[in-house]
Amino acid sequence: MLHKKETNDTFVQLNRSPSTGEQKSSGIWSSIKDSFKPALPQDKLTGVDDIPDRELTDIERININAANSNLQRKLKTRHLQMIAIGSSIGTGLFVGTGGALSTGGPAAIVLAWAISAISVFMTMQGLGELAVAFPVSGGFNLYASKFLEPGIGFAVGWNYFLQFFVLLPLELVAGAITIKYWNASINSDVFVIIFWFVVLVITMLGVRWYGEAELVFCTIKVIAVIGFIILGIVLICGGGPNHEFIGGKYWREPGPFANSFKGFASSLITAAFSFGGTEMIALTASESSNVRHALPKAIKQVFWRIVIFYLGSIIMIATLVPYNDKRLLGSSSVDVTASPFTIAIVNGGIKGLPSVINAVILISVLSVGNASVYATSRTLNSLAEQGMAPKWTGYIDRAGRPLFAILITNVFGLFALIAADNEKQVVAFNWLLALSGLSSIFTWMSINLSHIRFRRAMKVQNRSLTELPFVAQSGVWGSYFGLTLNILYLIAQFYIGLFPVGGKPNAYDFFLAYLGVPVILASWIGYKIWKRNWTLFIRAKDIDLDTGRINVDLDLLQQEIAEEKAQLAEKPFYIRIYRFWC
Repeated sequence: MLHKKETNDTFVQLNRSPSTGEQKSSGIWSSIKDSFKPALPQDKLTGVDDIPDRELTDIERININAANSNLQRKLKTRHLQMIAIGSSIGTGLFVGTGGALSTGGPAAIVLAWAISAISVFMTMQGLGELAVAFPVSGGFNLYASKFLEPGIGFAVGWNYFLQFFVLLPLELVAGAITIKYWNASINSDVFVIIFWFVVLVITMLGVRWYGEAELVFCTIKVIAVIGFIILGIVLICGGGPNHEFIGGKYWREPGPFANSFKGFASSLITAAFSFGGTEMIALTASESSNVRHALPKAIKQVFWRIVIFYLGSIIMIATLVPYNDKRLLGSSSVDVTASPFTIAIVNGGIKGLPSVINAVILISVLSVGNASVYATSRTLNSLAEQGMAPKWTGYIDRAGRPLFAILITNVFGLFALIAADNEKQVVAFNWLLALSGLSSIFTWMSINLSHIRFRRAMKVQNRSLTELPFVAQSGVWGSYFGLTLNILYLIAQFYIGLFPVGGKPNAYDFFLAYLGVPVILASWIGYKIWKRNWTLFIRAKDIDLDTGRINVDLDLLQQEIAEEKAQLAEKPFYIRIYRFWC
């Protein structure tokens, strides 16, 4: 029988045997050793055996197992905010924006990042509604299985896993390249090992320490970006050592756009990819100590902070660096010498600060590498709980760590030792990245579709939105809008892949840019063949709206919401506006 289990928030849970983690150990070493033991006996990891006299369908098994994760709920509001911010502000902002500027021009990158910000806002609102109502293991890949159909959840989950799985060695390579800014004579592998060890230690300490590390890393990045924006304003107004008033100089010459529409389309894709990782906050829902209050705040505040940091710094870059500066081309996507932040400061005649910016880039590398292990381990754990990955990869120890998933990701990170020095192997590395190159777009599309189907199921099953602890401010139409923009991203990527900027159509560039599409289609079809389930979507009337859902007293919830609204109504209008958006 199903029964309710009380936590900080309450969930529909299976009746289980008591965790072996409740046994007491004496001594520090014994505690450390015991922490690696399973949170539950091995035969209880799936939990489905606790239901007698009942045959479970795939979707029932998925819903039940995902609602019964042994992940520990130790993340606070500050952790949730910084994890989402930290996973987004990395080399994509500090280095990748340089390539977008050289390809599209200043006006193109400002427009591209503004459009992408709107897309992310719509997607995050729908995700917030789902994540607060269903704070389950796996987040969005579980929502795809639950509200669309398991094959889509399988394809989205594995592609998301691959995206961050390959990201760790990329960030380690980026860290080694960054060090060469100060000393090019040291073997890159030395620093790859050092950075890898730091990431390994942080991720093995548990989710609370991971959250604290991201808090520190992200604080440094945020301070650096704010400082750059302030410095940029000073330089634009002629307050730098050169005393040159820049104003809109580079918008007039060489001009606002480069490579016409093709350049803008390329910049739009880069902008979309730079926001990748914002959705990671859904993965933290199952480890949040207070979903009802913490997650809605994190959802709203994270977006605006990212918009301010991204758009603010993008405007500074677009104004301070001409798009025809040859340094923007760089030697790779992680070449710090191609960072427009560094170039802008050098052009301003300021000495010493470029080293500070590169130090921040190095911290960003560690932060994103840290986040990649978190994302891959939680995604793989979720896939295992849903029966979409080997059962042993879903092992969770008494410390609440998906132990084997963490170790698998960290071991693969050592691939950076190969990719750092060998050109041919770098090519292979690029193809690995191409496998999941469109994963963020597919993930956002699945979130949009999941929210649309969730709202449809609520309507068909005569369920009221008053049951929801958090309702998307953009409504269901926001998800339709976000879905449309994500489809346009795919079209733009196809166009650029087929007709690359500055090059002729060729199969190599096309598949490097668009390989993610056949991969995700193959994943979906492969799952269908494996399960012999040819259902294209779950009917709205059959969608399970209860399993894994946060269980609240509706009367109490409505009373709390009414009291919060009454208290807010007494505040000044600017406070009300702030609370609505933040």
